[in-house]
Amino acid sequence: MDQPTLQTDRLRLRPHSLSDAADLVRLAGTREVAATTLRIPHPYHEQDAVDFIASCHADADLGLSVRFAITLRDTGELCGGVGLRIEPAHHHAELGYWIGVPYWSRGYATEAAAAVLQYGFDTLDLQRINASHFAGNVASSRVLRKIGMRYEGRLRNHICKWDKFYDLDCYGILRSDRSKS
Repeated sequence: MDQPTLQTDRLRLRPHSLSDAADLVRLAGTREVAATTLRIPHPYHEQDAVDFIASCHADADLGLSVRFAITLRDTGELCGGVGLRIEPAHHHAELGYWIGVPYWSRGYATEAAAAVLQYGFDTLDLQRINASHFAGNVASSRVLRKIGMRYEGRLRNHICKWDKFYDLDCYGILRSDRSKS
């Protein structure tokens, strides 16, 4: 699948490139970011970034995901990542995102997630998009609610990260929910 570049008022969401590797290590590699995500390891090395970028392109070619580098529209600097893990047979996807610590509390996650949500429904023709976060992650809860997702429940002790079990709060939105808001 050809992955487009999406634009918002302040952001450009584009496919990842190998030139992002150093910034991925610097931003995604912080313990604060890794602690709030399931799939970002810590420590995060350059090879992790290179492997991640390769997987983005391979999964996009198979139609299994679209993952975007979140960049500032004015400067082009990388500030995070956002994407959809797609289940084509079921017409649904899981939304995921992260923002580098220097860019927290600026609304970038909400802006990027809203653009990807729209892309998922309007271009990928998805029926449902879901997302989850570790229980207690108030910032992610706000992001998901702001983009119109509904809280659907909690999966207790669902994830083990760094030898500790965490509850996951689950959210979802249907294509039909968008016309109601």
